[in-house]
Amino acid sequence: SCVIFDLDGTLLNTDAIVNDVLRAYLVKYGKQWDIKNTQSIVGKKPYEAAAIVIEDYALSLTVDQLISEVTPLLWERWGDLKAQPGAYRVIQHLRSHGIPMALASNSSKADVETKISHHQGWRESFAFIIGGDEVSSGKPSPEIYLEAAKRLKMDPSSCLVIEDSM
Repeated sequence: SCVIFDLDGTLLNTDAIVNDVLRAYLVKYGKQWDIKNTQSIVGKKPYEAAAIVIEDYALSLTVDQLISEVTPLLWERWGDLKAQPGAYRVIQHLRSHGIPMALASNSSKADVETKISHHQGWRESFAFIIGGDEVSSGKPSPEIYLEAAKRLKMDPSSCLVIEDSM
């Protein structure tokens, strides 16, 4: 009856940009980003991901410091985001069939809005966006999906979630 999409890694290939930004950022601390570490931060809320990077690389930074330094670097690159293969097609197909859709992401709502603004027709395709900053528990907690179902006025059991990490 409805579809709730994740964004990062599901509709958009954000991993490549996150890897590029962290690789360049960590150089100034004499560290080398290991692409394998991407999996440890994928799907996490920004504060959780930042804490993991700080711990894994023994950085003498607070989570707030890391986020305040890395966020502008990421925002500069969101315009370069590529849609995953088939993303446009599935969104258009569902929209043309009147299937209600929502975005539910651990990224902040502002980040999600910025990322999708570069993809024509996406914003108006979704009934709403829920960012990780709008719920108390990030994924894999079901809270964000339950909130999406509630806003769509649908029983959670009638919602299909399309997600790349659980």
